[in-house]
Amino acid sequence: MFCRNIKVDQRGIALLGAMVIVLVLSVLATTLLNLSGQEAISASAAGQMAVAQQLADASAELVAGWFHDPQSTSAVPAIVSLRARRNHDADGAPSYFDAAGRSQFVGSTGQPDFRLQAGNDSDNRLLNDPENGLFRAMGQLGLVEELKVYAPTDPGLLCTIDTTIATKTNPSVRQSVRMQLGALDLPALKAAVQVGRHLGLVLPGGESPVTVHWGDLKVGETLVLKQAKDLPRKSAIAPITGQGYDEIGQREDRWMEAWVGGDMQLTQPSAQPVTDVPTNLHVGQNPIPGMRFDEWPYERLKRMAKRFGRYFAIDREGLLYPQGIVEPGKGLSPEVALRSGAPGDQLGLIFIDTLDQTAPRSENLGVLKLRAPYLEGAIMMQGHVVLAPNGIGSTIQALSPPTSVQGNVVAQTPVHLSGMHLNGVLYASGTITVVGKVKLYGAVVAGETIASSDSGSSLEVWYDHDLGEGLFRGLPIVYRAPGTWMARY
Repeated sequence: MFCRNIKVDQRGIALLGAMVIVLVLSVLATTLLNLSGQEAISASAAGQMAVAQQLADASAELVAGWFHDPQSTSAVPAIVSLRARRNHDADGAPSYFDAAGRSQFVGSTGQPDFRLQAGNDSDNRLLNDPENGLFRAMGQLGLVEELKVYAPTDPGLLCTIDTTIATKTNPSVRQSVRMQLGALDLPALKAAVQVGRHLGLVLPGGESPVTVHWGDLKVGETLVLKQAKDLPRKSAIAPITGQGYDEIGQREDRWMEAWVGGDMQLTQPSAQPVTDVPTNLHVGQNPIPGMRFDEWPYERLKRMAKRFGRYFAIDREGLLYPQGIVEPGKGLSPEVALRSGAPGDQLGLIFIDTLDQTAPRSENLGVLKLRAPYLEGAIMMQGHVVLAPNGIGSTIQALSPPTSVQGNVVAQTPVHLSGMHLNGVLYASGTITVVGKVKLYGAVVAGETIASSDSGSSLEVWYDHDLGEGLFRGLPIVYRAPGTWMARY
């Protein structure tokens, strides 16, 4: 009897223990379910916050893109005004900064230079309209509530961009990010061709090999021509075409002015006194009032190319070495390193250093031989250039400089330029030697002179007006300044 009671008590204790274990497991299961639910909610909230942050970041990057692609927002006056260069640098060129280096953006977060708010119906349409809104590409995920642009907090930078967005989730998540932009502010090129010394030699066949359309010619010393009529004359009714002077049979242009530090000399002067001197020829500019050339400082452009472009060292054989690291057997020929496959294949800023990678001097200048049939970019050669393209070039689309039409409306004429070998800038601290008939759209700068290899060689240049505004294709006009990005909430 006593043993039976013991067995019954043991079974009761076991049953009680089992019930306790079941209760504990139930509590643990409930806790785990609650934790899983909390984790799911937290993960969902974190995902929504990440989406909101990415949208806010993307909206700020789109604002930066307005500076790079003027055509995309050319119909929005407020944005055209936002990106316009309202100041002038020490040389009088358009700039985002004044002569003291202060940004044109002076507003604050409370009173910004530029603001769009979704609470305003017209602003909301401009921001978020699904058909034409500036941020319609992100409309499926969120809406831009506010956009502000105002002064930078760090000296030397351009502006601060502050964007706030709200996701379309339920509940909606709001996120605001702030970042600052810097500006390259590459010095503008305000003339089609600039030559530091003479242009041409005073002997038969040694005349200037250069002709210019749509812009100015600047020569530091003497300009040598066969006859005075070889200089294109300025005419308000000159045709705007992509044809060269030899093709149209006359030398007239609407924008061409020649500024010569010394005098013009003729190798085949007329027997009669020259009475019809072109009005667009300005000689004797040195020493008064003096010739002002656009300068691209060596160290500044070198740093810029290392960060935003392409930097090469060069050896005495003319081989190029990326990143400036000269290693035997690893040099690239210019035909391989500097070549555009077709219009639109933009190489950006290309800086080719001196032989010893120090500032240019007469004894450390290399020679770059450009033989590519077509090239797009801004080439800054710290030495001499032999320009000898081995093809017929490419046809590109270009816009003439602005002309005033009725009602003071400024218009640019679209033109097809055929046979172009270079689209961009060719800068040489030394001499540029032309081999064959070469055509270029953009601008040319030679620290010394531009010479021809023979009497049949020539360089014909159509000026890109955008270069005079400091707009260089393939280079970021503005960029996100490192260390300035911040998520506010």
